[in-house]
Amino acid sequence: MKIAIHAFDGMTMFHLAVPLLVFGEVGRLGLAEGWETTVFTETGLPVRSAEGYLIGDVAGPAGAADAELVVFPSWLNHLPEPSDALLRLVRGSHERGATIAGLCLGAFAVACSGVLDGRTAVTHWRAAGDVSALANAVDFDDSALYIDHGDVLTSAGTASALDACLHIVRTRIGSAAAAAVARQIVVAPHRDGDQAQYIARPLPDPEVDGPLGRTIQWALANLDQDLEVEAMAAHATMSTRNFSRRFKEVTGLSPARWVLGRRLDDARQLLETTRWSVTRIAESCGFGSAVTFRQNFVAAYSTTPTSYRNRFTDR
Repeated sequence: MKIAIHAFDGMTMFHLAVPLLVFGEVGRLGLAEGWETTVFTETGLPVRSAEGYLIGDVAGPAGAADAELVVFPSWLNHLPEPSDALLRLVRGSHERGATIAGLCLGAFAVACSGVLDGRTAVTHWRAAGDVSALANAVDFDDSALYIDHGDVLTSAGTASALDACLHIVRTRIGSAAAAAVARQIVVAPHRDGDQAQYIARPLPDPEVDGPLGRTIQWALANLDQDLEVEAMAAHATMSTRNFSRRFKEVTGLSPARWVLGRRLDDARQLLETTRWSVTRIAESCGFGSAVTFRQNFVAAYSTTPTSYRNRFTDR
């Protein structure tokens, strides 16, 4: 997959580095062949970052001409309107079938092109009001980590670009690849947000040790067992109240919500990689029945387990 990443004068190195790092790791880890990244600017000339570094060896707009994914990692804080040439590039790339990604304030540049008109997008929470006023044909949600329409993806601010890029890896080449990249760059491949997210199981925080850390590891290895909060607290030899409080401090989630998320993550991986029946997957992942599994899956991802599986087997 050829990936074109837009750079401009005044962008931060972090915003540019995120897609270069995540997509570059796919090739460096040997997870897929042919993943190539190109940095392009409107003029084809070097640009200077917000930190003062000169970014050279860049392509011009032609660098995005045959890209399958065109990424706008950021935009200037005062939200200047993109040039007509850049907007034509976004629209033209979209029309020929490329996926467009607007990360952080890059969502503004994408929204200005019209490819998101009438749809929902996300950007940095601090700029959501200003972006909504300037690109009023798009409904901006300030709570999601990212929103993927299939042809256009937008993400929230700064580190959420990591979530979005890992999501792209997962949808292209699977959850195992996304997890491998996440481990390599030492981030969790999953962070809960308010939107359904097709990304892989989170890794336990390596700094969580003691009874709580051991219980998290035990729960991940025994998702088919009784993982009610009382059982988890007993494993950690803690009171239910204290366990629930500490668990939420560490994971950001209640034990019940965390367990459900992990069971759904396991189920997705089994749907992708096995031909097990829905009933067998439901049992293996700790759901009481196939019906309960389907209900939770649809509620989380707005698709059935069977439809989700077909998405991967038909690629």
